[in-house]
Amino acid sequence: MKVIRIHITGWVTSFRNPLFISGFQPTLPLPPLSALYGLLTAAKGAWVTPHDASVGFVFQSNGKAVDLETVYEFEGKPKPNRKEIKLTGVKSNINRREFLVQPQLYLYTPDLWLRDAFERPRYTLLLGRSSDLATVKSIEEIELESKPETTYRDTLIPFPDAQLYGQVQALPTHFTAEIPRRPCGTRAYCLVTEEIQYHGDVLQDPEKEWGVYLHERIPGDFPIPIEQSLQGKKPVDKDFEVPNVAGEQMQFPGL
Repeated sequence: MKVIRIHITGWVTSFRNPLFISGFQPTLPLPPLSALYGLLTAAKGAWVTPHDASVGFVFQSNGKAVDLETVYEFEGKPKPNRKEIKLTGVKSNINRREFLVQPQLYLYTPDLWLRDAFERPRYTLLLGRSSDLATVKSIEEIELESKPETTYRDTLIPFPDAQLYGQVQALPTHFTAEIPRRPCGTRAYCLVTEEIQYHGDVLQDPEKEWGVYLHERIPGDFPIPIEQSLQGKKPVDKDFEVPNVAGEQMQFPGL
């Protein structure tokens, strides 16, 4: 199978564990599919969901650490109509957040039209939080080999599967376009962080010698994005074009 393999790196990243709401925030060892489709959407500059593209990945990092971060907690009470909240105050607090060091993502997709998006991303690429900047190191067109067995590691595979073991977590594939966002396609996944010999009709990267699990497309279309307004819900202008801004790279003295 012909695919493009996109190698993406960063300095640090953190993937929120949905089981933790407040207090210490541990990171998931692997990105959920929603993070990958967020990357695709940023690169394309338009919504890309499991309805549009199939993806697979291998994610690696060089350890964990914990950082302190400031969070702002808003206080409020319902207005008489009970549809809006009136803010009555805000206070700051400090949380401990776990993060992964020197992340590397190998993203695979048979949808070759996405190559142009990553060669010239429309928006900033992020691996996790809004501060976790990512860089495209390489984009290669390769052929995945069909094998009767392979080794899976550092990837996400749907659960249940009798050949899999490890942490199981319910994770979304993507989110709605409306605000507040709502998770879509949530199901159980096995987070494969150790090598697992897998037997079956599988795909393998011949250069990296690891298995690549491609998550299938979801049938149907992604719902039309909507936004909240004083007049109620209305469709977003899907033909809106962000103007291209030409400029030069800022030069820093001494660099």
